[in-house]
Amino acid sequence: MAKSAEVKLAVFGTAGVGKSALVVRFLTKRFIWEYDPTLESTYRHQATIDDEVVTMEILDTAGQEDTIQREGHMRWGEGFVLVYDITDRGSFEEVLPLKNILDEIKKPKNVTLILVGNKADLDHSRQVSTEEGEKLATELACAFYECSACTGEGNITEIFYELCREVRRRKMVQGKTRRRSSTTHVKQAINKMLTKISS
Repeated sequence: MAKSAEVKLAVFGTAGVGKSALVVRFLTKRFIWEYDPTLESTYRHQATIDDEVVTMEILDTAGQEDTIQREGHMRWGEGFVLVYDITDRGSFEEVLPLKNILDEIKKPKNVTLILVGNKADLDHSRQVSTEEGEKLATELACAFYECSACTGEGNITEIFYELCREVRRRKMVQGKTRRRSSTTHVKQAINKMLTKISS
C-alpha cells in the first residue's frame, strides 16, 4: 500500500472562538460542551481525499500562547485554519494581525489558509456579517466558510479537506521546482563518492 501523504494543519484564533469544538466536530461528528481553553492538543486523523489517503496532524492551539509558542506552531504548520466567532467582533479583528505574523514567519512562501466564521447557529447575536467575512477572505486570498461546531451546519469536513488539498497542491508545485536541483545534488554526491573510491 502506498504511504499516505502527511499534512500538518494548525488551527488559530482567539480563546473562545470554538477552535477545539470545530476540530472535535470534524474528528468525531460530535459537539462537546466543556473544554479547557488553556489546553492545546494535537490530533492525528486519516482520511481519503480525492482517492488518496491523507494523514492529517491537526494542532488545536489554545489561543493564548505566548509569542514564542505561537511562532513555533506557525513554523510547524503547513496549512492554517483561522477561526473567529461571528458573535464576537474582537475575534474577527484579530484575524488580520494573525495573518500578518504568519506571513512574516512563513515568507517568502505564501501561507495556505482558510478563514472560518464559527457559531453560525447564533445568528441572532451576530456581530460580523457574512459579507465582511467574505471580504476579508478575498483580501487574504483564501477560502471562506461559515459554520457551527455546535450544530454541525456548514461543511466542517470540507474545511479540513479543502485545506489538505491546498497544502498538497502547493507541495506539488514546490516539489516540481525543487526536484530539478536535488537531482543535480545527487549526481554531484555520487561523483564525489566515485572519485573517492577510485583515488
